[in-house]
Amino acid sequence: MEWYLSKIVFEICAGDRPQFDETLRLIQANSDEEAFQKARMLGRSEEDTFANVHNQTVKWKFIDVCDVIPVDELKDGVELFSQIHEPEESTAYVHYVHQKAALLQLMHNPVL
Repeated sequence: MEWYLSKIVFEICAGDRPQFDETLRLIQANSDEEAFQKARMLGRSEEDTFANVHNQTVKWKFIDVCDVIPVDELKDGVELFSQIHEPEESTAYVHYVHQKAALLQLMHNPVL
């Protein structure tokens, strides 16, 4: 088993301006393709909806995994980094994340 650092992207739906959270997670897997799939499952499992301190509904929506990088041995599932984005154009940002995910998947499953 090897260790990989994956970037998982969530959209935070609350208020008027879209926000995105990019979180880096350690994934233990036998290959980068397996790490990519495990990161996707982790992202899906962490989607959530809740009320904030102002009793407003907040939704964390999994977008996709846009990076998988091999790393030295560390603890599985540890969050290393998180960053929230507030882009002017949320649709373009979501498209960017999906494009990076598609590229990663294509790199691991090339069409013959």
